[in-house]
Amino acid sequence: RFRFTRKRARHFRARLQNRPSIGQIPFCSSPEGRRGKLGHVRARIGWLWRFGWASTVTWCGLFSYHVGATQAALLLSLLWMPALLPVASRLLLLPRALLSMASGSPPSQPPPASSSGYVPGSVSAAFVTCPNEKVAKEIARAVVEKRLAACVNLIPQIISIYEWKGKIEEDNEVLMMIKTQSSLVPALTDFVRSVHPYEVAEVIALPVEQGNSPYLHWVRQVTESVSDSSTVLP
Repeated sequence: RFRFTRKRARHFRARLQNRPSIGQIPFCSSPEGRRGKLGHVRARIGWLWRFGWASTVTWCGLFSYHVGATQAALLLSLLWMPALLPVASRLLLLPRALLSMASGSPPSQPPPASSSGYVPGSVSAAFVTCPNEKVAKEIARAVVEKRLAACVNLIPQIISIYEWKGKIEEDNEVLMMIKTQSSLVPALTDFVRSVHPYEVAEVIALPVEQGNSPYLHWVRQVTESVSDSSTVLP
């Protein structure tokens, strides 16, 4: 192994200073002169070849290092590709979500699947207020007998505070919670208006999205005959 020390550096510098260049060597026609001139040329070519070989090896090493690093990066990208696919798919869906947020409309969601066979919203719960328990019982019996409802719950002793004809009123009332089919809500409203003592009767219906499947099927079964008929008489 060659160690470039200071002593060898001085020796090498002295040899380079004392050795004449190729242009300073006189042309000699004798074999000795030619051998001397060729010796200097071969020496110069030898040093150039040595330094050239060393630089070539260095550049080849650097090139092989970069090629190896490139291959390693390519291998890592291939290994990380399956893990990056879900992230890429979410990034592709991001512009659509941003557009929906900018337009103000919520993203479309599929309706919830019901394994019980119940159609969400096919059954409704209607709310009716009455002045007393006697009137509420009469209306409840009538709607159940006419199969406009499968069940009516009476909730007594509620306090209603409302505005009527420019005055704030406060009354004790009875609340009726009526379970029926959503298709029967218009007929139920017409019947309640025809028998209710109020000038403006309260009838509010809310669709039932989920619940006990046997109970919801029972509500539909009880009111099925009325929903099939075209008209409902009070």
